Amino acid sequence: MQRHSCFVFLFCGIFLPGILGFPQTNTSIDCDSLLPNYEAEPQTSAPPYIIAVSFDNFEPGNEVQVTLEALGGAGFKGFNLQAREIDGDVPVGTFKITDPNTKGLECHNTTNSAVSNANSDVKQKVTTTWIAPPDVRELQFIATVVQNLENFWVGIQSKTLTPTHSESVNGTGKSKRKVCFE
Repeated sequence: MQRHSCFVFLFCGIFLPGILGFPQTNTSIDCDSLLPNYEAEPQTSAPPYIIAVSFDNFEPGNEVQVTLEALGGAGFKGFNLQAREIDGDVPVGTFKITDPNTKGLECHNTTNSAVSNANSDVKQKVTTTWIAPPDVRELQFIATVVQNLENFWVGIQSKTLTPTHSESVNGTGKSKRKVCFE
């Protein structure tokens, strides 16, 4: 009888939430669309979250500190944060995981090209370090933030970061611009 009770308890704990339609708390966010893997619609209101960065400019190999923060105590349980070139749809660079509430994700066969939540605890702020790759243009950090299963925001953007190397400079470091003298 004791085995039977244990089986019933285990069965109810594992299968009953799914049978009754309770949403699972273990959600993931798609690397490309940045949408969570459940049926709710994203919020259209202004997000109560910001993405702050430590620099406006970067060079290949630079480390940029990136902070995702809740405003007014909103808190969040889940997120996906990436760096993308302006008008790009693929993550660029990699993240160095420094916050225990974060974990790296593999998107497009690149390890740590995105960062996400390591647990579903409510967070007010997470900080990570992004490492700039070579040959990247202007970019922004973009995030989806999940407050709870009903409320999430997609496409939250940081300010634009610009590479310090300009496209008007060739491989020798000399300007490609023509100088005219009268």
